[in-house]
Amino acid sequence: MSHLHIAGGQVLTPETTVERADVLVDQDTGTIEAVGTDLDAAGAETLDASGGLVIPGLVNAHSHVAMTLFRGHADDKELDAWLQEDIWPVEAELQAEDVAAGTRLGVAEMIRSGTTTFADMYFFMPEVAEVVAETGMRARLGHGCISVGKDDADARGDFREGLDFAREYDGYADGRVTTMFNPHSLTTVFEDHFADYVPEAREAGMTVHFHANETTDEVDPIVDERGRRPLDWADDLGLLADDSFIAHGVHVDESEIELLADRGTAVIHCPASNMKLASGMAPVQEMLDAGVTVGLGTDGPASNNDLDMFDEMRDAAMLGKLAADDASAVDAATTVDLATKGSADAIGVDSGRIAEGANADVAVLSLDAPHLTPPHDLVSHLAYAASGSDVRHTVCDGQVLMRDRELTTIDLAAARAEATERAEALIERASES
Repeated sequence: MSHLHIAGGQVLTPETTVERADVLVDQDTGTIEAVGTDLDAAGAETLDASGGLVIPGLVNAHSHVAMTLFRGHADDKELDAWLQEDIWPVEAELQAEDVAAGTRLGVAEMIRSGTTTFADMYFFMPEVAEVVAETGMRARLGHGCISVGKDDADARGDFREGLDFAREYDGYADGRVTTMFNPHSLTTVFEDHFADYVPEAREAGMTVHFHANETTDEVDPIVDERGRRPLDWADDLGLLADDSFIAHGVHVDESEIELLADRGTAVIHCPASNMKLASGMAPVQEMLDAGVTVGLGTDGPASNNDLDMFDEMRDAAMLGKLAADDASAVDAATTVDLATKGSADAIGVDSGRIAEGANADVAVLSLDAPHLTPPHDLVSHLAYAASGSDVRHTVCDGQVLMRDRELTTIDLAAARAEATERAEALIERASES
């Protein structure tokens, strides 16, 4: 039996408090065996957390990670124009190897900033699953299914691909990959495709994840055409359930918040992307007060432009206060919970907490930086002051993926070089098409 002893630091508890403790990990099962002082760690490998804070590995609950290839390609535009003029034409030229390279670069970025789990909706998802397998991360993955811009046969082929991927890859990489069914959004999928494929996904027990209420341009046409709110319509389509989660939820009204709470459907808040694309301010505190599970995600690196969940926490706290017009809204502890327990619960993984029996997904932060001094309140520092560069070690499924800032499963220089080369070639192909 193999063990990892994370020793000498302080630990963020499931109650979002900090206490002096060590963590003993059973590496054979990938779970946390014990948390406390004076642990019996004879024979265990030691991971030094002296002077540091051990936190749950962060959970990026909504992303399109391979869009690292588009980072900085098309900035400072509103969502619809950005998608139609800049992103979709380039995505039409994507190759499987491009997605693998972009994902590997993004995974390296996430590991280096303390993220151990991500939910990803994109294309060429078998390649994404392979990167997850080789790098040691944990992920919930799904193929994004879209109707618009395709004839009916191609669109139906897209949905079939999404269902087939979800069936084939669930449990892949020794269980670190779980899957989901991803109709892209309420405005990019036709009603008959929802009607034909959502029931099949439900019958197969698949988690469903889709974009909803991100902008007023997504809400108003549904209200005008159907005379009802988007999520009310989504409920009739069978999209809302306790194993569903939506991305964004920026423009939800009180009735939709109540519906989300009643159905147990989670919302993934993506504050940086929502600010950059001027999509609006999600009513996060209102949703939390109503009992909605809220997680946190970066969205794609083309609309963020990074995958650092510490940045996302800070943005969530600040934007949440503005949205509520209340400086006490989305406080520090709540914000940290969004990126850990909230995100893990939203996407259905037993991570996001350091507790006996939970997945051994943890990160260790160094606390010796000027911006983390003095240590009045380490939870506050996590929400408002820390950054991904403060992460010293990252562990997923009990395996050390980064030790003393050195990645153990990725050749970072090679990943950067390949992603740069493929990104440049991709943009050139798109410009010539």
